[in-house]
Amino acid sequence: MTIQEAQQQVDEWIKTIGVRYYSELTNLGILMEETGELARLMVRQYGEQSFKESDKGKELADEMADVLWVLICLANQTGVDLTTALQKNFDKKTKRDADRHAGNDKLK
Repeated sequence: MTIQEAQQQVDEWIKTIGVRYYSELTNLGILMEETGELARLMVRQYGEQSFKESDKGKELADEMADVLWVLICLANQTGVDLTTALQKNFDKKTKRDADRHAGNDKLK
């Protein structure tokens, strides 16, 4: 699935099953909540925090998909083409970091 296809499929799902989009501000709050859930799981899997009963059975991929879903909703609501935005972001990073990382002794 391409990013564009993902945007189209989320839009169709929202309009047919989800009834309508939440407001942009509500979706921003949901994005922060989902990002927090992802962070919580990652610090338990890869950091020093131990799992709580409520964390067991959660999957990293599912938490990432939740974050992506809400981000796609926000992109659709605000008219952002994520394919174009990501390509422009790659270009920006390539120009900015072309020599920066290669010359960083900490990354060698």
